[in-house]
Amino acid sequence: MKTSTFFRKIFSPMLWLNLLAMACVTVALCFGVKYGIDFYTHHGEKIRVPNIRNKSFADAEKILDNAGLEIAISDTGYVRALPPDCILEQSIVPGTVVKSGRVVYVVINASSTPTLTIPDVIDNSSYREARAKLEAMGFKVGEPQYVNGEKDWVYGIKVKDKLVGNGQKVSIDALLIIQVGDGLRGLDDSVNYTTPVYEGFENQEDYHYRPEPDEPEVDDMEEEDDFEPVPETDDFVPVPEEEP
Repeated sequence: MKTSTFFRKIFSPMLWLNLLAMACVTVALCFGVKYGIDFYTHHGEKIRVPNIRNKSFADAEKILDNAGLEIAISDTGYVRALPPDCILEQSIVPGTVVKSGRVVYVVINASSTPTLTIPDVIDNSSYREARAKLEAMGFKVGEPQYVNGEKDWVYGIKVKDKLVGNGQKVSIDALLIIQVGDGLRGLDDSVNYTTPVYEGFENQEDYHYRPEPDEPEVDDMEEEDDFEPVPETDDFVPVPEEEP
C-alpha cells in the first residue's frame, strides 16, 4: 500500500465517524449498566413497612399499594373477637425499612370456625390419656359423664348430646363430654344390667325382699328326698353265699 493511500484512509471522514459511533455506544452502555442496576435494585429507596394488623384485608392491600409494597396471604387463623378477613399477623415487622416492590405475607382471620378431627381415643385409651390428647389439640373438654363399664376407660364422646366417632371433624368451639367407665364391670363383661321396678315402692333402692307370713324361711326349709320308703316286713329271705 502506498503512503498516500494509507494517510487518505486514516483521515477518511467515514472512519472517524465509525470510531465516534463506537465510543458513544460504549459510553451509553456504561451509563446504562450503572443506572439500570440502581433502578432495578431500587438503590437508595427507603420505605417503612406500615402496621396493618387488625385491619381488613382490603384496607391493608390499599395501604401497602400506596406505599409501593405488595401483599400475599400465607395462612389463616381464627380469633373469635376479630371479624373475618382481619389481618392477624404480618411477615415484616412494622417500621422495618425495605425497598419498593417487597411482598408482605399476612395471616388472615378465617370466616368460619375451624374444625379438628377427633383422634383415635374412643374405646382405645384411658380418660387421662384421652383428655390430655384432646386438650393438646385445642379442644374444650368438659366434666366427664360416667357410664357402666371398666373404670376410667373411654367409651364415647358427646358433642351437644350427640355421640361422635373417631376421625369425625368437630368445631374447635364445641364442648366435648367424655363418657368414662364407672368401674362397675370389667372390660370383657358384655352383660347389660337393668334395675327391676317394684310396684308400690316409691324408692326402689330401699326395697328388700321379705318372705310372706306363711312362707318358711330359706334356712328352715329342709330338703326332701324324692324316693319312696320301703315298707317293713318280717319275711326276710337271706341271700345265699356263693361257694368258693
